[in-house]
Amino acid sequence: MDRSSMLRLIQGQLDPEHTGFVCAKTFAALVNDHELPLDPAKLEMLFALSQGNEEGQICYSQLVDLISSKRSSSFRRAISSGQRALPRDVLLDQDGLGLYKRFVRYVAYEILPGEMERRWYFYQHRPCPPPIFMAVVTLTQIIVFLCYGIKLNKWVLQTYHPEYMKSPLVYHPGHRARAWRFLTYMFMHVGLEQLGFNTLLQLMIGVPLEMVHGILRISLLYLAGVLAGSLAVSVTDMRAPLVGGSGGVYALCSAHLANVVMNWAGMRCPYKVLRMILALVCMSSEVGRAVWLRFSPPLPAAGPQPSFMAHLAGAAVGVSMGLTILRSYEENLQDQCGWWVILLCYATFLAFAIFWNVFAYELLGVQIPHPP
Repeated sequence: MDRSSMLRLIQGQLDPEHTGFVCAKTFAALVNDHELPLDPAKLEMLFALSQGNEEGQICYSQLVDLISSKRSSSFRRAISSGQRALPRDVLLDQDGLGLYKRFVRYVAYEILPGEMERRWYFYQHRPCPPPIFMAVVTLTQIIVFLCYGIKLNKWVLQTYHPEYMKSPLVYHPGHRARAWRFLTYMFMHVGLEQLGFNTLLQLMIGVPLEMVHGILRISLLYLAGVLAGSLAVSVTDMRAPLVGGSGGVYALCSAHLANVVMNWAGMRCPYKVLRMILALVCMSSEVGRAVWLRFSPPLPAAGPQPSFMAHLAGAAVGVSMGLTILRSYEENLQDQCGWWVILLCYATFLAFAIFWNVFAYELLGVQIPHPP
């Protein structure tokens, strides 16, 4: 039975008078009698929502949202009610799962803070579409690095090669009018060490985040971090070029770490403290390395080396916009006041940065290195 036929059957038998409400227990009996294809987690959500009604009913539109796996503003309330009134065996107790389902369960425990949320994600997850955004970005970065490595015959500290900055992908303050460079710099990297660090974090953190929260939300967060990184450099480090996907990577990582801290008691990922310390040490070390290369270049260079401000700007985007996204699993962002406040702040920063790039360089008389 397809979804539309199921909804017609439900409305015809459970709400013939079109009151807009359906009894949860009667619906569960209908599911069993007709063997309707409904995930167990969705029935749990149904009963959780019905507990807010004296007659054990839920709104028909909420039922449609549940069956359709549609993001709903009532999801968080159902999660909260379900955790209080519907205790279940934890997902880790399930045996006999295949390799992919075990990976999905691992992702659920890595990303989501509540057992009900994890069960919901585990049962409603579908392998299609796959987490293609992070895979495509990572693969493109590797291919671009290999192409320039072969062309320059240099695999470490590529930015010191005189031909490197001639790439149309690198952000350079002398080429600010070429707006695409504010994003495409994420495909270029200083060397093998920066590429390895960024791609590893993108695959370890970005792919699970995309599996849980979807391609639209995670691509928005990543690209917002990338754009904020280049604009922050153009405002605070006006003579420096910029390469690397660190703005997007730090947006993802800082959002995930902040979400773990905010939901520390509910997270069930193993070795939380050790992994948190290790992540902070690695991220801080990468920022320190970028600062060192910026101000104390180990080799003679024709101009300023790439800035480190993209790391900090990406982290700021992750803690603000990213945390709002990750805390809104299966909820509509547009229904939340905090989301619009974050968007307004980000839009204000974009407007200020654009104004700065158009007028400030000439007004301040900044001596920009000659563009290659």
